[in-house]
Amino acid sequence: MLDNNRYDRLLQESVKHELRVLNSQLPTSQKSLDVLLKEEIPFVTLRDGERHIFKKKELKYLSEITDSSLWNNLLLPVIIEINPGEDEYSVVCRGEVEEKVFSAILGMPVTRRHHRIVIYKPQLTVIRKILKTTTQYLFSPKILP
Repeated sequence: MLDNNRYDRLLQESVKHELRVLNSQLPTSQKSLDVLLKEEIPFVTLRDGERHIFKKKELKYLSEITDSSLWNNLLLPVIIEINPGEDEYSVVCRGEVEEKVFSAILGMPVTRRHHRIVIYKPQLTVIRKILKTTTQYLFSPKILP
């Protein structure tokens, strides 16, 4: 029979493995909007070796709502962190360009704190409807140490 500590460790390892599978669609690196706009077939390579292709329509839309001086700072795909069981989601951001983009899309101010923009399910629905290929989910439950 397993003691509680060993059982907890096995459960955590199992969850970590499942998260690796779920997150295999994440990119090995991101590319700037500036670079992607110049590519004939805009893509990033994923952790599982596959290619993720961006819709040019989405890239064009982002270029229209973002000042061209910031295109080099907007890294795509934008990562949205999902924590199961929570009502809020986090948009991972490195600077103010993501804040400006999401404010423009949502038609309301958003606040960046600690390299994150907090959004809620109705906002996520709006964002994903417009930016289906230029955003990706990162599954990261906080139950793990």
